[in-house]
Amino acid sequence: MSATITLKQTMARGSDAVLKFLQYSLMIAGFLLILGILGVFTQGTASVEILKSAWSQIATPDESQEVATETEAAASVLSPGMQGALDYVTRRYRVSPEALEPVFEVAQMIGKERRIDPLLIVAMIGIESGFNPFAESPMGAQGLMQVIPRFHMDKVPDGSGDKPFLDPEVNIRVGVHILEEAIHRRGGLVAGLQYYAGSSEPEGSYASKVLAEKARLTQAARRNTRSNA
Repeated sequence: MSATITLKQTMARGSDAVLKFLQYSLMIAGFLLILGILGVFTQGTASVEILKSAWSQIATPDESQEVATETEAAASVLSPGMQGALDYVTRRYRVSPEALEPVFEVAQMIGKERRIDPLLIVAMIGIESGFNPFAESPMGAQGLMQVIPRFHMDKVPDGSGDKPFLDPEVNIRVGVHILEEAIHRRGGLVAGLQYYAGSSEPEGSYASKVLAEKARLTQAARRNTRSNA
């Protein structure tokens, strides 16, 4: 799970580093060429000062890039409550914390965006797939939140790739979208959960399972929050 989400970030940073290196190299070469043409090397002190000034501009990190990196890092940090829930899920589902952390980060991010409890998202993932991003049901439902592709391709963000529902972030984002629609159509959380599971009953076992798991996650989150207070 972690590879799917973090690999994109790692590749992006690597590409940026290569581009920066090439840019700096070309700038240095250009300065040296200009100095050679103008004969500045014969002016001793002047040439040194020019080179110092040029290098300081090249070597100084881009402040906006630093701010963006810090913001990205801050956004990826789990809250104490989510960290407590992660510890609980690690034990209950026997999944490594390294694999779970990116999933919890996405649940926290999307929960904040959509104003929905991220612990509800995590509870649904546990019931639907047991945190297996490659899970597939006999009905063709795929991924963490068991989304059926043929019914929900219209909800997939542009540029999501050939198998979007196996991408944890896309899968969670689409799953939350489906849940929101279900709650709106059925008029409440319990009925919305039942509709999400494909049941016409307003109340039933699926909603009970999800809400019971969410209650356990909430307890774990509260314990960890108190211990970190």
